[in-house]
Amino acid sequence: MSLPAGRAKGETLLKKSDYYYDLPQELIAQTPAEPRDSSRLLVYDRKTGKTEHRIFRDIKEYLRPGDVLVINDTKVLPARMFAYTKNGGKVEVLLLKRRDLAEWEVLVKPGKKARVGAELTISEELSLTVLDRTETGERIVRFHYDGVFEDILSRVGTMPLPPYIHEKLEDQTRYQTVYCKTDGSAAAPTAGLHFTRQLLDEIRAMGVQVAEVLLHVGLGTFRPVQEEDLTHHVMHSEYYRVDEKAAETVNAAKREGRRVIAVGTTSVRTLETVADEHGFLRPCSGDTSIFIYPPYRFKCVDALITNFHLPESTLIMLVSALIGREQCLSVYREAVEKGYRFFSFGDAMLVL
Repeated sequence: MSLPAGRAKGETLLKKSDYYYDLPQELIAQTPAEPRDSSRLLVYDRKTGKTEHRIFRDIKEYLRPGDVLVINDTKVLPARMFAYTKNGGKVEVLLLKRRDLAEWEVLVKPGKKARVGAELTISEELSLTVLDRTETGERIVRFHYDGVFEDILSRVGTMPLPPYIHEKLEDQTRYQTVYCKTDGSAAAPTAGLHFTRQLLDEIRAMGVQVAEVLLHVGLGTFRPVQEEDLTHHVMHSEYYRVDEKAAETVNAAKREGRRVIAVGTTSVRTLETVADEHGFLRPCSGDTSIFIYPPYRFKCVDALITNFHLPESTLIMLVSALIGREQCLSVYREAVEKGYRFFSFGDAMLVL
């Protein structure tokens, strides 16, 4: 098994259980903050090791002219739907990744009703055929329809909220960022949910640049780490794109010593996938399965805005790579003690 980028030979391999922390169930946010930028913000300064407790809209006080804020403009598809076998059996289908116009990689439940060759009906205007099964149990399917797939999906699909959110989301737009553009995600890039259009306008007016990249969030968000030895964990690949404008904006900042601040772990993974050893980007697109955990050395990202993540998840490992595992768990313990709200609809953290 190859070592992750940035890992030196001879380093002690950390275990999944090294990233466990106790989280009371009542701290798992069930609904988003209203308004978006009224969520709490824990600010962690890596130089001093100190934390501050603020409100998200106060983030402007920690930004300065010349900073580049990198956002992920993906849009969550109504990716969850129900299909039926010829015998009336019900199958939950979750879109994960588009392979071509009508072919998708999907998650199905229960899998025994979606064997290769099975034909399932979703509605009068949409059906599917199971073409193949991946090594990790997902299905490759071909949809059958007339018209525009996204239009049909808007009628038959629902928003795929994470399994730890049990309350119904009354306003579906609250699981989208205000800057979402490109359909394709099975989950929201949740750090971006805290921004309002007004707050972004005020940040731009300060002289902060905003660069847009794209990463369609897929199964990795839902899949727990099963392997105790992290080198055996395989990330699900996700589609990314960095255009010329974003690359030029980030590269100018790197040349001039200005900060590149990633909004969310999806932006981090996009930037670190594309960056060369000096942190410079090239316009490109493709699939990434980058897995970032200590002692990864960051090439491009200087600071991070993120939510509070699940114990033993790849996301808390990424944050630990940026600030150190012990420091990360210490900050999380402080957040628990102070009653911060966790996960997708929870509060935010700014790592400087």
